[in-house]
Amino acid sequence: MTTADQHLYTVSQAAQQAGVTRKAIRTWENKGLLPPAERTEAGYRLFTADDIAVLRFIRQAKTLGLTLAEVGDILALQRDGAQPCGRVTQLLDAHIDQIDRTLTELRQLRKALVTARRTADQARRAGGDAVVCQIIETSPGR
Repeated sequence: MTTADQHLYTVSQAAQQAGVTRKAIRTWENKGLLPPAERTEAGYRLFTADDIAVLRFIRQAKTLGLTLAEVGDILALQRDGAQPCGRVTQLLDAHIDQIDRTLTELRQLRKALVTARRTADQARRAGGDAVVCQIIETSPGR
């Protein structure tokens, strides 16, 4: 329960304070990222300033590319009294590695496309027809 002097926020107010949508709050609450909200007698959910801080953390973690499962892992560590910074660093390193792999793959794809484009230009200059289909049919990996 909250103390009488602690301000409580409706889901709309909490969403506005945290810079997220009401739907995001419902989703995150359903996934256990937030503790169950207090409720009014009419059943409206009420959120504390601590809840809003968690919502802001989740929003920021998502902008860094962390998944909700990863965010949940971090929040669980914190709730258990552990310092999650080491885990956050591991997760960010894993995401950086994935981005590096994706960039390598994209560079390779770009190189293949540039080569295919050159081949198309050369064939067109030589009077070839239906160049694009021939390029696709003879591309590496086919």
